[in-house]
Formats: sequence, structure tokens, C-alpha cells
Amino acid sequence: MKTVNFSTHARLQMEIRGAGESEVISTIRSETWETAKRGKLQSRHRFDFNRLSPINQKLYKYKTVEAVFTEESERIVVITVKVYYSNKE
Repeated sequence: MKTVNFSTHARLQMEIRGAGESEVISTIRSETWETAKRGKLQSRHRFDFNRLSPINQKLYKYKTVEAVFTEESERIVVITVKVYYSNKE
């Protein structure tokens, strides 16, 4: 199994947007990979959340983590992470 490494940009976005390292790794390992822009890959996973968002302090039921990454021969490098909060079922 390849290691997952995080770019400096990805770590900053994770902190700002409220995603944990374990959530990003779980998203990459458990979800289908899709083609993203500029030859990158992406995957997304919806987690139960039921907490206040760190972005706007509103209560949300779900948090979707989207990882954008590249696959190299020995590792996966996360380029950026997007997070979406929702109450939609």
C-alpha cells in the first residue's frame, strides 16, 4: 500500500477548511478515483458530522471531504483538499 503524503498547500487547506489527515487518507483509500484537472486524480467521501462548522459556526449533519492528488510510483501526494458542509440527506 502506497504512503500518502501531503503538500504544504494541502495541509493549510485542511486546517482552514476543517479536514483531518485521517479523513483525507480514508477518502483516498476507500472511494473511487476520478480524473481531475491537469492530469490529477480526485476522490470524495461524505462523513457524518453533526457539529458546528469551523467555517461559519453553523450546525451541519454531513461533511464531504474531496482530495485532489497525484499517484506516483511509490506514494500518493495530496495537492489540495476541499470540504463541503451540508444538511441534505
